[in-house]
Amino acid sequence: MKFAVLDFETTGNQSADEIIQVGLAIIEEDLTISRVYGSYVKPGVEIPPFITGLTGITEADVADAPSLEEMLMELVPLLDDVILVGHNVAFDFNFLQNALDSSGYLPFSGRILDTLDFLKICFPSLTSYQLSQVSAHFQIKHDHPHQADSDALATAYVLLKCLDELDGLPLITLQRLSELFAEEDSDLGWFFDGLCQQKEQEPIQDLNSHTFYRQLALAVDDWTEMKPPRDESDDNPLSGVDFKEYLGEIQKRLKGIMPQYEEREPQSIMFEEVMNALDQDKHLLIEAGTGTGKSLGYLIPSIYQSVKQQQKVMVSTHTINLQEQLRERDVPLLTQVVPFPFKAAVFKGRQHYLCLRKFEHKINRRDFFNPKEDTITAAQMIVWLAQTENGDDEELNLGGRGGDFWETVSSDSDSCLGRGCPWFRKCYYHRAKHEAGIADVVITNHSKLFTDVKAGHQLLPAYERLVIDEAHHLEDVAGKHLGLNMKYFSVVHTLTRLYKDGRSGQLPTLRQQLQSSGQERAGDWIAAIDRISEDLVDVKENWDKLSESLFSLIPERNDAAPGDAGQFVLRLQPGKWPQEWETLKGLENQNHVKISEIVRRGEKMLAEYKEDEDDYSADSLITDLSGLFKDLAVERDDLRFFMNLNDETVVYWMEASSHYRSKSLQLYAVPVDVSKQLKDLFFDKKKSVILTSATLSVDKSFQYMIDNLGLQEDQENGRLVSVQLPSPFNYRDQALLVIPRDFPSVKGSVGDAVFVNTLVQSLADTAVATHGRMLVLFTSYRMLRQVHEPLKNALASSDITVLGQGVDSGSRTKLIRRFQDSSASVLLGTSSFWEGVDIPGEALTCLAIVRLPFQPPNHPLVEAKSELLQRQKKNPFMKLSVPQAVIRFKQGFGRLVRTANDRGIVIVYDTRVIESYYGKYFLYSLPGPKMEHMITEKMIPRISEWLHEGRASESND
Repeated sequence: MKFAVLDFETTGNQSADEIIQVGLAIIEEDLTISRVYGSYVKPGVEIPPFITGLTGITEADVADAPSLEEMLMELVPLLDDVILVGHNVAFDFNFLQNALDSSGYLPFSGRILDTLDFLKICFPSLTSYQLSQVSAHFQIKHDHPHQADSDALATAYVLLKCLDELDGLPLITLQRLSELFAEEDSDLGWFFDGLCQQKEQEPIQDLNSHTFYRQLALAVDDWTEMKPPRDESDDNPLSGVDFKEYLGEIQKRLKGIMPQYEEREPQSIMFEEVMNALDQDKHLLIEAGTGTGKSLGYLIPSIYQSVKQQQKVMVSTHTINLQEQLRERDVPLLTQVVPFPFKAAVFKGRQHYLCLRKFEHKINRRDFFNPKEDTITAAQMIVWLAQTENGDDEELNLGGRGGDFWETVSSDSDSCLGRGCPWFRKCYYHRAKHEAGIADVVITNHSKLFTDVKAGHQLLPAYERLVIDEAHHLEDVAGKHLGLNMKYFSVVHTLTRLYKDGRSGQLPTLRQQLQSSGQERAGDWIAAIDRISEDLVDVKENWDKLSESLFSLIPERNDAAPGDAGQFVLRLQPGKWPQEWETLKGLENQNHVKISEIVRRGEKMLAEYKEDEDDYSADSLITDLSGLFKDLAVERDDLRFFMNLNDETVVYWMEASSHYRSKSLQLYAVPVDVSKQLKDLFFDKKKSVILTSATLSVDKSFQYMIDNLGLQEDQENGRLVSVQLPSPFNYRDQALLVIPRDFPSVKGSVGDAVFVNTLVQSLADTAVATHGRMLVLFTSYRMLRQVHEPLKNALASSDITVLGQGVDSGSRTKLIRRFQDSSASVLLGTSSFWEGVDIPGEALTCLAIVRLPFQPPNHPLVEAKSELLQRQKKNPFMKLSVPQAVIRFKQGFGRLVRTANDRGIVIVYDTRVIESYYGKYFLYSLPGPKMEHMITEKMIPRISEWLHEGRASESND
């Protein structure tokens, strides 16, 4: 096989646009790159400025370039007898065919392959498949991204990397890929078929590298082989060792591995406080700012406690991200420095693990909704099985509809055959569960913590001691899990998995099996399936109708980003129903009756079938069906609970976004106050609960958290300890907080012309002074939109890019990546950027806070909590709005200084921080930056001077 890797740069991506540069790299049969051809092409139109911005190709570059015909005279001979390859090849192929056609050549009729497909299949865990990101990942030299010759060469190296990876895969994996694509009759199918034939000629490969089972190659053995970290017959490695000795030994080893490791006072205090709380059965609230090293601060004492007392310690994080970070970064480090073997296991919600039975069933039956995309996803997963030890979806980069595919093959309790499953000993969920069972420390997340409570503690191993990281989110997650959150699509998924049309869905599958089974009662069951299928179609129509009617009741909020879940919000109150409610309850009732009938009929049929049949392949189908009927019954009851609107302690509301309108509908019913439940479930039941986060206190006090989490009683009887750790950073030197005291104020979520113009001018001047590297946080999306365009224009001549959330890209991760990759840019973000965004070092020098982050007072949950406080004769503004806003403000401030070497400026444009009686709570809650206020025009000279001082002191060091 000889490959020609092609790349065009064009004046745009419509078929009428023209080619301005071509790059071609030839890969010979021995997989060497024999030549790279590149040429500019003179187009018949001007190059648009945004294309010049993207590619760097100017009018001057193409002025004397060959015409399209002249270029093709050189290119066409190179395309003789080759396989054409490109990164997103359809784009280049289209331009090639048009060019050949317009110049009188025959069309290219050879095979075509796409490196995008290859990358997805060979490297299913890469975080991005963009050419520049992939090149950086594989350390491929890619000097001029978006220049055709450089792109073609980089793509050629990427192809070679993929071919090398395929060469290392077990034969059985390649055979499965070949089968998968064979049905497609595609060039990929032809390629994998050839690869298999080639591999089958080679001598047998190493059979010990994988476990081979039921035609799949896996990277892991049976989990039943997994041993506990220490032998039960051995002595306890910590008998006679006190915490101080143990810690001393770890610190000595840390210095050995990381010469730059130094004992930090805040971390030392944290070791001690966490250890004391675990040891003395107390609860602890501990605020540990950025740079404390808080993960080790709680993991090291947790390991000591669990090994010494032989009792598990549970650690819970808010985000899966942090769970992954502990798995990837902290646990491997501890494995090196803890002086005895121990085990820390990560355990997530069940839906994160692949069910091998469902996956095998799906690919064997080719049960695909979107054949092209699903085939690629299935191929990714076949290769991934030969690599993964955890079977966890976070490792996979599933683009497009990959998420829908995952939902049909993820593990769930209702369709689990348990020990009766042929895959049981290989099962990833049971592996994770078993590992958690033998571990000393289990790392889970808040969601799973509450799912476990709701399931009567059947999911997590028993524990008495709990560490809650990112604890400022606990109340929020508790509300969502102890309440109800129902999505339009979760109902639709259940319905379409039961019956999508005559061919797809679990019921049609069972119907086909019955038709060919010759079973004597098959006729009755087929009739039952047909009745149920008709009813399911009615239920789906009804549900669509009900969702549309509910959606039509919700007014649009103007200050949320488009596509944000909270763009449309409506609170519903017991006793104050909208006038259409009775009609809607009628629709709900029709569905309730229909679903009850479906579930009754379905379960009766399955029970009869189980009695008569003893067939594994049907068994798994029956289990899946029975699980789906259970899901449907739960959804029926949840909907009834929501529509009844009769619980005074619950706040009911609906949310949606404009992107998918009624299809984005979510129904919420959340307890207004979860403090009593948290007290009953955790603080009264567990011996010790440690809550930590960078933001728990407001104005040096923990009272807000204590009241909201239900810790008052423990505080009164001395069972609660609260500690605010000193900051490891020198904020007086590292951060300057500036407030322009004469800045115009603003009412509501929209700025008037004076405010917007003054803000744009000030942001533009600051961005020039700080060379971009600036994050601007808004509380309202509408205001972000007002500023985005004018700021872009104001900075156009300074070569500073302006990136806006929801304007330049929907995904937060992509925006942050673009911001970090460009040398000078300003990033405008709203709500989700206030926390969890980590941009250390030079990329971020200035943080601008446009408004104090008060939550919109009309959000249903905020509103209901305020009403409750009023009934208790408390001031909702001081007890709820201010503390919530202060915690978000501290989170926002925390984006700036992430390491001991970061220096930066924070500008607060909201003059309420110095004018209002509550402003001091915001400023006093910060970790001690230098604070100055001045008139707006003095700001830029002061910022430049302060940055200059920092540079001067650095060069003196």
